[in-house]
Amino acid sequence: MLRAGLLRLGGGVLGEALSADPGYRGPRVGCGHGHEAVFTGYRDKVIDTVPGPVTLRRAWYHCAACGHGLAPRDAELGVAGASMSPGLAAMSDKAAAAVPFAPAAGLLEDLAGVRLTVKRVERAAEASGAAQATASRARAGLIAARKLVPLPPQPLPDKLYMVIDGTGVPVTAKETAGREGKGEDGRARTREVKMAVFFTQDKLDAKGYPVRDRASSSYIATFEPAATFGGLVKAEGIRRGADHVRQLTVIGDGAAWIWGIATSKFPEATQIVDLYHAREHLHSLTRSLEFMLGDHKDEWLEARLEDLDYGDIGGIEAAVRRYPLEGVRKDEVEKELGYFLNNAPRMRYHWFRSRGLFVGSGVVEAGCKAVIGQRLKLAGMHWTTAGADAILALRCREASTQREAICSNRHNQTGAA
Repeated sequence: MLRAGLLRLGGGVLGEALSADPGYRGPRVGCGHGHEAVFTGYRDKVIDTVPGPVTLRRAWYHCAACGHGLAPRDAELGVAGASMSPGLAAMSDKAAAAVPFAPAAGLLEDLAGVRLTVKRVERAAEASGAAQATASRARAGLIAARKLVPLPPQPLPDKLYMVIDGTGVPVTAKETAGREGKGEDGRARTREVKMAVFFTQDKLDAKGYPVRDRASSSYIATFEPAATFGGLVKAEGIRRGADHVRQLTVIGDGAAWIWGIATSKFPEATQIVDLYHAREHLHSLTRSLEFMLGDHKDEWLEARLEDLDYGDIGGIEAAVRRYPLEGVRKDEVEKELGYFLNNAPRMRYHWFRSRGLFVGSGVVEAGCKAVIGQRLKLAGMHWTTAGADAILALRCREASTQREAICSNRHNQTGAA
C-alpha cells in the first residue's frame, strides 16, 4: 500500500513537471519532410512511466502537405510514436531480455508495481532490440569503412581474443522454408546464429595458465550470413583495439567460414583451433580405427592425444597411415584426418601455450548457452528471425560488460582524418 501510494504521488509530481512546458514552439514548425506544420491546438496523451500513467497535454501541429500531425514535445521527451516513457521502456527491455515475455510482465508488476500486457512487453522489447541492432550495425559499417575511428582503449591490453562459433535457434516453419536440415525428413527447424566474443588478457595464473581480464568481454550475434557477420567482427575488433594490441588471436572450432573471416578481416592474427574440438575429432578418428586397433585402442589414443598436445600432426598422420583401409572406413578416416591436416598450423598447442595464449573456445560456447540458449532455445519456442534478432541485440548489450566503459563514452571516438 505504501509503495502504491508513493508511485501515485510520484506520477502526479512527474505529470505536473512535464506539463510545465506545453510544447508550443510558435505558429509553425518543420514537419521533418521539408514542409511546415501549423499549430492547431492542444491534445492530451497518456504515457506509461515508471511511477505510473501520466497525462501529458502538449501543442499539436498539422502538416497539410504530408497529411499528418506531430507534437514537438513528444520528440523532446522521447515518446514520439510511443506511449511508454524511455525509463519504463528500459526496465521492460531488461526484463524481456532476461526471461520470456509473460514472466517479464509478471516481474515488472511484482518488483516495480507496473502493469503491462504480455504483448506490449513483447512489442516494446522487439522494437527496442531492432533499433539497437540497426544502430549497432550502422556504427559497425562506419567503423569498418574507417569513417568513424574509435580511439584505442586505455590502458591498452596486451592480448585481444576473438572467439567465434555458431548455434541453431528454433524458428517458425516459414523461416526455414526451402532450407535443408539435419532431421530425418531433411527439413530445417533452426536458423544459425553466429556469435563472436571479444575479451582481453594481460596475466597468467600461478600455474602459468592465461587468465581472462575481468569485465573485458563484449558480444555480437546475428542471423546474417558469414560475409555480413565478418563486417561486424571487423568493426568490433577495431573498436576493441585490434590495430594496437601486441597479440591478436582468433579461436574457432575449425569451421571454414570462421577462418575465412579471420584471414580476410584480420590477416595478422594468430589462428587457433579450439583444443577440445580437436580432441573430439581425435576420439572420432580412433572409433573409425577401433576394429583394427583392438585391445591397443586406449594406448593408441593416449599417444595421439600427446601428439596433439605438442602439435605433432605429422605424427598423427603417420600413425593412421600404418593401417590400410578400403571403402567406407577409409572415407571416414580420410575425412577426420583431413580436419587435422587442413588445420595443422592452427594446432601448435605447445607453442601457443608457451606464449601464454588461450587454446580453448569455452568463452563463446558459454556465450552460446547463456546469451542465446537460455533465452531463445527454451521448450516450445519458435521464433521469427526478426524477433529473435531483436532479443539477441538486447542480450548482447547486457552481456557486454565493458560497453559503458568502451563504447558509450562520447569522448572516445573521433572522425576519420
